[in-house]
Amino acid sequence: MYTHSTKIRVRYSETDQMGYVYNGNYAQYYEVGRVEMLRSLGMTYGKMEETGIMLPLLELKCKFIKPAYYDQEITIKTYMKELPGIRMLFDYELFNEKEELINIGATTLVFFDMVKKKPCPPPDYFLEKIAPYYE
Repeated sequence: MYTHSTKIRVRYSETDQMGYVYNGNYAQYYEVGRVEMLRSLGMTYGKMEETGIMLPLLELKCKFIKPAYYDQEITIKTYMKELPGIRMLFDYELFNEKEELINIGATTLVFFDMVKKKPCPPPDYFLEKIAPYYE
């Protein structure tokens, strides 16, 4: 299993009239978590797209436990529990500054060949970087 943590500070524009982080922003927080996780492996969406691979989102799950507020620092813990195949699954846990769990989520992305316009296996260069975490 590969895990990664990153932090983000809640911006005022991300809150609603009640002062809570607006629910639609959690998808963006998940994206920050997975982008930073991939970056920690030396991978970026841009690099993959240069080699003809896209990663469209197939599924998004989100469960709210406690609200997040303006100016709080949120820790995004991202987990890749299984070696990716055509699909890549991410799990997320978000914690507030008191280290209280405030949100859990999951996303499924698909490796997609931009030329053939269909799903494909992960590229070899990606598997070389991630496979050692699953041995």
